[in-house]
Amino acid sequence: MRGDLAPGAQLPSTSQLVARYSAANATIQHALKSLKDEGFLDSRVGKGVYVRDRQPLVVDAAAYIAPEPDRYRYQLLDVTTAAPPADVAAGLRLVPGATAVVRTRVLFHDDQPVELSASYYPADIAVGSRLAKTAKIRGGAPEALAELGYPQRTFVDRISARPPTVEEAEALDLPDGTPVMRQLRVVYSDNERPVEASVLIKGAHLYELLYRQSVAGE
Repeated sequence: MRGDLAPGAQLPSTSQLVARYSAANATIQHALKSLKDEGFLDSRVGKGVYVRDRQPLVVDAAAYIAPEPDRYRYQLLDVTTAAPPADVAAGLRLVPGATAVVRTRVLFHDDQPVELSASYYPADIAVGSRLAKTAKIRGGAPEALAELGYPQRTFVDRISARPPTVEEAEALDLPDGTPVMRQLRVVYSDNERPVEASVLIKGAHLYELLYRQSVAGE
């Protein structure tokens, strides 16, 4: 995980690992199996165990990932109206009991599920718009919000890590014991009005988030 072993590098033999770490053979075998399940290692029959040639998904922390043929695509799971979780409601500055339009999706990369998202839009903005329809939105939510007079200007992320729920583990096909990153992203339009709040769940074994910000000179 530190990159000390490059992709394609061969691991020492099981007996060498047993000696190096003063561990039982069964412990070494269990560790190797866990690393294979998580996608870090590959076995080659008659040759040994190698570091898998896979780099983490380095994703710009943008408000929206545009679909790309043969790379990123979204699958829409549900569109409904519901009361959002407390932290989402606070982010959207909703009064107690207020509802929001919720769009739930799975993001795929090379046909592998990599993100489960639930995006909430204040009902007074979204009801009756493309955001409330059970269909994919051409141009994504940013375009739909701009059409309604709420162009996305800035967003704020809060990121935490925790074990996945059963639903999250199944939707993202997570290896046993893999934690998830939870992003609460609040998007603001003009006059700092919050117009979208998304809960983004990503398998922590797949992602590296990249933030860019210009720094003004003194």
